[in-house]
Amino acid sequence: MMRAYSEVYLEQAQYGLGSMLDHAVNDLSFGIDEFFTYFCVSGVAKSFGSGDCRYLAGMSGVELTAVVLDRTGLEIRVRTPIVRLDRRQEFWTGWVLAYYQWWSMLSFEEIALQMKPSALIRLYNPYHEMDITHIIQELDAVCRKATRLGNRRVFFGLSQSQLAKASGVPVRTIQEYEQRARSINKAQADTVAALAKALGTESANLLENI
Repeated sequence: MMRAYSEVYLEQAQYGLGSMLDHAVNDLSFGIDEFFTYFCVSGVAKSFGSGDCRYLAGMSGVELTAVVLDRTGLEIRVRTPIVRLDRRQEFWTGWVLAYYQWWSMLSFEEIALQMKPSALIRLYNPYHEMDITHIIQELDAVCRKATRLGNRRVFFGLSQSQLAKASGVPVRTIQEYEQRARSINKAQADTVAALAKALGTESANLLENI
């Protein structure tokens, strides 16, 4: 399976995202879900997840935090991070999210819709003592329940009826795609294109990874 970026950068990506959340929460006093939302809406999450090396390997967690704050227009004094010998729960959460995003090829927004960072951090015990494959399996079981179409629709705050009206695709058809009763991957191209246009995205972003 083709990933968004080479595994060579994965360890740096995990460290960067983990350090970003640790700094934002423990040094700047953000809520973990609050800052992760800023990370997503700033566009940094999209660049990070698509393999932009400026973010994967070119910035520290503190620098990533600063870019997110700048992109979202938040005027918060950046403080020097406290040097810690141990890795806190927030670091582990970012470390896991970076790995799962790379492994699953879901966007950070899609992942957060199904498993908020605050929910993931509650799994720190006992998962931080296990091999990472265990928490990845747990995350995947949750995230794969929803379709990309459903995730995108919920993200934009649309009901199925509203999406049907905007796209011209029948409500029942949308329900069947979201319930996996029918595969959107086998839908007519113009149907997927209509849904994608209504959701402000490209058709490829609504197809399911197989």
